[in-house]
Amino acid sequence: MLVRLDQQLLLYLNSLNSPFWDEVMYAISGKFIWIPLYLAILIYLGIRYKRKFIVILLFIILGITVADQTSVHLFKNVFQRLRPCHEPALEGLVHLVKGECGGLYGFVSSHATNSFYVALFSLVLIRKRWFTVMIIAWALVVGYSRIYLGVHYPGDVLCGSVLGASIGWIIYSLYMLTDKKVLIKSNYFKIS
Repeated sequence: MLVRLDQQLLLYLNSLNSPFWDEVMYAISGKFIWIPLYLAILIYLGIRYKRKFIVILLFIILGITVADQTSVHLFKNVFQRLRPCHEPALEGLVHLVKGECGGLYGFVSSHATNSFYVALFSLVLIRKRWFTVMIIAWALVVGYSRIYLGVHYPGDVLCGSVLGASIGWIIYSLYMLTDKKVLIKSNYFKIS
């Protein structure tokens, strides 16, 4: 029942395509287009947290590693759910952009996991309403782009989003625990 609903929703959302949106969604799913956003977040965090930034950066790296590796090794390689573009039952029905499909398995979406990790972890550190709206919208658009491109089912994106946000909260909680127990006690890490 859920699998069929996921397929139908994918086919509907994936069918809403045009040459213009093909290019836009392909770019949105790219790895390098978002470097300016990531740099802006890092610069803001560096200015705001000053000496604590190095520790925050270590937690960012830890979180990205955990999010990316978890989505692949604990989900894709375990559940082995074919991507829609590899699913024989959907052959010829899925609109692919530039003929690209990705790896064989798609549950959960690593793009969604990583995007929602970055969104959650950065928004709890920045805590500005405008940023929260912007970063959540960014993560949602990245997730949607994966459905549009025909490489993930909506369920892959939804579950990846929940996984990424959960990892973001766990990594933030670990950072706060470290901040309270270790960093605050050290004069070096006090915010000036």
